[in-house]
Amino acid sequence: MKTLKIILTLITITAMFGIFKLFFASDSDSGLSEKINGKTFLVDVRSPQEFASGSVKGAVNIPLDRVQSELSKFRDKENIVVFCRTGNRSGQAKTILEKNGITNVINGGSWQNVNQFVNN
Repeated sequence: MKTLKIILTLITITAMFGIFKLFFASDSDSGLSEKINGKTFLVDVRSPQEFASGSVKGAVNIPLDRVQSELSKFRDKENIVVFCRTGNRSGQAKTILEKNGITNVINGGSWQNVNQFVNN
């Protein structure tokens, strides 16, 4: 009985991790590397203070709390990559954009992750 309880607990934890990863993980790096080019709209959704401390070359700063009010800046962009410190806020930004009909968005995760795919 104890073994069954341990197995069920492990299955539950694994399922919960999968759901968490689905909502907050960045999109695959292979998809990211294929999408980043000179036309990609790179958006750092961290605070202005975080952005000032370092970001991706060519990125604009639209903090997460302003994404909803700045939707016009995202419209008509070929590819959009949003990123932040860990991928959490950029995941939220991606959700906000998609709920507003902007579907060509990739969650790049951390700014360091996106930076490795941008020609410096």
